[in-house]
Amino acid sequence: MENISSISIFGFIANWSPFFFIFVLLVTIFYFLVTKRWYKEFEGGRPITNKESAIFIINMVLVYIIYGSPVDLLSHILFSFHMLQMAFGYLLVAPLFYAAVPEYLQKYIVGLPVLKQIFAIGKKPLVALILFNGAFSVYHLPVVMDNLKMNVFAHNAVIIILFILALVMFYPIFNKVEPKENHMNGLFKMLYIFGIGMLLTPACALIIFASEPMFRTYTSGDAWLAAMELCVPSGMLDSLKGQGMISGPEYFTDAQPIHDQQTGGIIMKVMQEVFFGFMLGFIFFRWYRDERKDEAEVTRRSLEEARIQRELQNQFR
Repeated sequence: MENISSISIFGFIANWSPFFFIFVLLVTIFYFLVTKRWYKEFEGGRPITNKESAIFIINMVLVYIIYGSPVDLLSHILFSFHMLQMAFGYLLVAPLFYAAVPEYLQKYIVGLPVLKQIFAIGKKPLVALILFNGAFSVYHLPVVMDNLKMNVFAHNAVIIILFILALVMFYPIFNKVEPKENHMNGLFKMLYIFGIGMLLTPACALIIFASEPMFRTYTSGDAWLAAMELCVPSGMLDSLKGQGMISGPEYFTDAQPIHDQQTGGIIMKVMQEVFFGFMLGFIFFRWYRDERKDEAEVTRRSLEEARIQRELQNQFR
């Protein structure tokens, strides 16, 4: 029995995903080229703010940590890391993109032929809400998840689809595309956040309160080794198997599978509460600020109308 640091035996590529790092770097470079040099080519283009730049960089660092660093490798060994990856990827990284991408670029992206149809779902909040949470729950059915994790192309496709659905789910609250009058007010946005939490709860509860481990890819040696092909080069994995060095996740941790599974469900629920708590605070204070602005504007207009009426009355005296 070894400790979790033994993942170094899988090699540099499996642990640090250099090709994914290059992808993240290229996306970041392209983002700054668009927002700092080519923004004039877009309708309503403007220079990017320091805040947007900082949020984008932080978000891309998070993307690499979640999907390219040893965290990704650990997510295939321990279910708790899998749920940590899910929580950060779908409930933090996805909504942060709305804060990082300027409004003119959001309008351009959601206006592209295929994406236009996809993000149109976001104009129907209830549908967007049900789609992501339904897909998330179905993905975590043991028969679905175990089979997907043993097929690299199907698994990656589903992960991308889930991320797109997460973007669509947060579209009604954070997008900068729709006119202000088409947005939900602050109260409905907060209720929407509560709705996401409620729909995520059954999947978390099923995982937390299960009486035995649910997923073969975290318990059965053969299924686990097949799933590890998602992130470990096949040559490296074959070499380790041939030497008899690994047979299952128990090589890396003393945690019982059922305890690891329960920890994963708890992590997802706790991180959801933390992220949603910040979202609720942000939405509430922005709603309060906008309401104060509206009140001030109504007062200003009333005073202006009263002044005009007084001037008219004085003219006819």
